[in-house]
Amino acid sequence: MDKKRTFSGSPWEPVVGYCRAIRVGNIVEVAGTTAMKDGAIIGIGDAYQQTIQALQTIEQALAEVGAAMEHVVRTRMFVTDISKWEEIGKAHGEYFKDIKPVATMVEVKALIEPELLVEIEVQAIIP
Repeated sequence: MDKKRTFSGSPWEPVVGYCRAIRVGNIVEVAGTTAMKDGAIIGIGDAYQQTIQALQTIEQALAEVGAAMEHVVRTRMFVTDISKWEEIGKAHGEYFKDIKPVATMVEVKALIEPELLVEIEVQAIIP
């Protein structure tokens, strides 16, 4: 079965051995994605802005394997402070208000960098 992968250039991809997104047939899985861009954290201290950046990176990764946000059927959000759920949820809603995938948001102790507040992974199915 053909696999199509895309990489974001994250410093962790070659070390840990993963790709940003993989498409197998009509199914796309996007790895946990944070607000890292060009080696820097976008929106330090701002959960809303970090969520927007993560979703922009996810949108780009989906496009690179022939999918789009409208194909997303599941999101998982890992957050370091659940009290910021409204900021994170607002950003998520701006991207998915008409798509309405199933969604999970859970609080975690920490992410790979202390300044990161949210990490998102998605699953998409291309019709």
